Amino acid sequence: MNPLIHELFQKSRFLSKELNMFLKKHKLFASQWSVIYCVDLHGEMTLTQIWKYLNVEAPTITRTVNRLEELCWLRTKEGKDRREKVVELTEFGLEQLEAVKKSVIEFEQLYLNNLSDEEQVALIRLLRKLDERKENLFES
Repeated sequence: MNPLIHELFQKSRFLSKELNMFLKKHKLFASQWSVIYCVDLHGEMTLTQIWKYLNVEAPTITRTVNRLEELCWLRTKEGKDRREKVVELTEFGLEQLEAVKKSVIEFEQLYLNNLSDEEQVALIRLLRKLDERKENLFES
């Protein structure tokens, strides 16, 4: 067993748990923030585009989007055909976005303060290199 994979899983769980603490005041969870951030970053997106981008199962995204609709962060509308749902931020979501981003940035700064800018760039490069390997594995 490679300890690197274990370490990546541990850090991922830790990041989610700690980010949840920072998002608590906004009544959001890290998984919900991921969807909000995704829609903010890319604009209107279909449910399919969201789950593919976030590498999450479709039912999980559907449940999260439904919950964010209940919380007035997102709205869905019919896409090109009746089966397709397009997701966008609501006025409330847009109004609240900056405050949430501020909390997320505070979290990121605290978490990454032990890494120099160069180390952060190197880590991003290495993590993206793992994505390249993943694509090669599943092409066959």
